[in-house]
Amino acid sequence: MPNSRQIKTGTLSRSFDLDRAAINTDARTVPLAFASEAPVERWFGREILDLGQGSVRLDRLRNRGALLMEHEPGHQIGVVESVEIGPDRKARAVVRFGRGERAEEVFQDVVDGIRGLVSVGYRIHKMVLEESTDEGDTYRATDWEPLEISIVSIPADPSVGIGRSDKGDHETTVINPKTTQEDRQMPDTTNKAPASAPAAPPTVDVRAIEDKARDKAIKDEQARTAELLAIGKRFDVMDLATTAIESGSSVEAFRAEVMEKKFNAKPIDPPSDGIGLTDKEKRQYSILRAIRSMDPNASREDRDAAGFELECSRAVAKSLGKSPAGIYMPLEVRTAYLNIGTASEGGNLKATDLLSGSFIDMLRNRMRVRSMGATIMSGLVGDIAIPRQSGGATAYWLAEDVQTTASKLAVDQVTLAPKTVAGMTEMTRKLLMQSSIDVENLVRQDLATTLALALDRAALHGRGLATYNEPLGLAGVTGIGSVAGGDNGLAPAWSHIVGLETEVAIDNADVGTLGYLTNSKVRGKLKQTQRIATYGDDMIWQDGMNGDGMMNGYRAAVSNQVSSALTKGSSSGVASAIFFGNWADLLIGLWGGLDLTIDPYTYSDRGRVRVVMMQDTDIAVRHPESFSAMLDALTS
Repeated sequence: MPNSRQIKTGTLSRSFDLDRAAINTDARTVPLAFASEAPVERWFGREILDLGQGSVRLDRLRNRGALLMEHEPGHQIGVVESVEIGPDRKARAVVRFGRGERAEEVFQDVVDGIRGLVSVGYRIHKMVLEESTDEGDTYRATDWEPLEISIVSIPADPSVGIGRSDKGDHETTVINPKTTQEDRQMPDTTNKAPASAPAAPPTVDVRAIEDKARDKAIKDEQARTAELLAIGKRFDVMDLATTAIESGSSVEAFRAEVMEKKFNAKPIDPPSDGIGLTDKEKRQYSILRAIRSMDPNASREDRDAAGFELECSRAVAKSLGKSPAGIYMPLEVRTAYLNIGTASEGGNLKATDLLSGSFIDMLRNRMRVRSMGATIMSGLVGDIAIPRQSGGATAYWLAEDVQTTASKLAVDQVTLAPKTVAGMTEMTRKLLMQSSIDVENLVRQDLATTLALALDRAALHGRGLATYNEPLGLAGVTGIGSVAGGDNGLAPAWSHIVGLETEVAIDNADVGTLGYLTNSKVRGKLKQTQRIATYGDDMIWQDGMNGDGMMNGYRAAVSNQVSSALTKGSSSGVASAIFFGNWADLLIGLWGGLDLTIDPYTYSDRGRVRVVMMQDTDIAVRHPESFSAMLDALTS
């Protein structure tokens, strides 16, 4: 009888390059190789995956195996269509990407060559010690099982193609056919590793961990499927729901699809947000050069150096039909990638960390309402009017030979007209004289943050009065659903959270990018508030992913731009707001680019320059019924 032992190998993975030439963009399929018999170094020795008959358990992949992102069970972006092992002893699969937002993004990155690595997670159930030399042991996996295929950014160890592991929880049976119990006992190397590698982790309850992870993945998928089916049944689009389930579409993406198909509520295609700069021109643009050229004490060299930036400003001014107070900065400009060694473009500078996003993307990232799904329309010219159906035709039951009553649909408009928001930041003269790419990025971030905070607050609590020339924020929009705590406010409870959803649902507007948005005070309160008093630890606010939470089955986010100083009755300046709705129906318009001016005089004795920025913008709600708010939540 052969001697055997258990060692902890965990869930292993191997990485391979994608063959972009074989991508079928119409079918959204990608053929790939995911295993070969090439040896790979592991802490326990060299590992060979046997690809002979009966060595590979393929049932899991063949039964609509999962295509994941970065091996995360909750981030499914497609399915495995087919699997085969060829005569060249390589395992291949064809994967098909879904049409959800995340899947679409990753597939496009694969097509564009931005993502080029695929990683396969697998478990080895049985290995045979094939060879033992002074250089180490070689093991052949004679019983192993691929679990899933993932698109990854980089493998954990690209030099040997080793990917993630789950800290060695999974145990593998190792058989030494050359040694029996009667001859000699195989040395126990379960917790041994090469001198250069860390010791194997301590023994844990492997089955419990595996069961928990599997159960969570199953529950997540069941919840997604149930939600898609519920939406499909409610709006009589079960065929779309079935397709969404099979393609791995997210609930949010499916809601948006239903909104478009049933109500013709298509996403708004914003106009181009620039003046037609090429990629090279975007990289050449420098905010520092633009600011330096506006200094009254600027040298001729400074003004000549900013010729390109000044030309861009003139182009923006022409498109807007008005002149800037200082200089217009196009929103489309990208971070300057200065050429190493070219004096006119930075002179022998060397940068290690470059921001690759455009200024407007930096702006969006800092706006919480944008991350909730608000629609930003940039590059606008003139006032904007968006048609909106405000009423529908009416059906009547008629008696014999009675004329019907005429009715027709009603249409109105959602309008946006530019209002100017101004921000200010201060910089030292020495800072502005730098040519460093890092300083350029610092200036861009500072400007974007200042503007984003102003827009974020206005989108939620803008006063909308001509006196202030300020957009009307969500809290003041007539027609949104209202959930009131009481005459003097009230601590938020489960009934209020569900009530916010109900206010939107009764108007058939509970589709799209739905979610809650509130401030940190409310979050702290809801983390300590039970949904139902008899359930001990079932709190209203549940932690989620990426810093957000979950409430009532929806995403819940936090921004201290949401006011905690509202007044209700005798509760003066202490009430908070909680918003819920389809955030894609919140429209934020941006006209032209930033108008930058500088003030070198106020702090001239300190060598400091004040930079003032002005942006024409407006905010509107496409459908008030898409939102609801509680404006009297008390947290203490």
